[in-house]
Amino acid sequence: MIEKNGVATAAMSRKEFPEEEKMLERPKAIIECYKEIPCNPCETSCPFDAITIGADINVRPQIDFEACTGCAICVYNCPGLAITVRQKIADKAILKIPYEFLPRPKKDGRVNVVNRAGEVITEGKVLKVLDNMKTNKTALIHVEIDADHLYDAMTIEVLYGS
Repeated sequence: MIEKNGVATAAMSRKEFPEEEKMLERPKAIIECYKEIPCNPCETSCPFDAITIGADINVRPQIDFEACTGCAICVYNCPGLAITVRQKIADKAILKIPYEFLPRPKKDGRVNVVNRAGEVITEGKVLKVLDNMKTNKTALIHVEIDADHLYDAMTIEVLYGS
């Protein structure tokens, strides 16, 4: 599917996640970088050595979920916006996504949550908007969603007035 329309299949994306128990422990970075391209900022920026690419920077990144703390430093440093951080908390999930559009959503605002194909799948609540000089003009938006959408949610669509 990705070769035809650029959209990863559910099976492809699901392979990038740890087992669910790991996502209950603490947040985890999810790297959805499906092509071998010359890139390694995620590896070089990770202070916990949780991301490995190696000497050949064309190799797809691999993540060690035991070492990943979900700090999101890799999210800010990924030029392809291919990394999110996710955590499951009971029947809810927290999705932390890179966001480069203006205007930024506002804390406590409602947003549409979109899947990899660009389809609205649910509504979410903005818990936090991190946007400062250290983030290289990429905001990190924390969105609470129903846990049922943990694996399908990819980004957000800001609703007017949110």
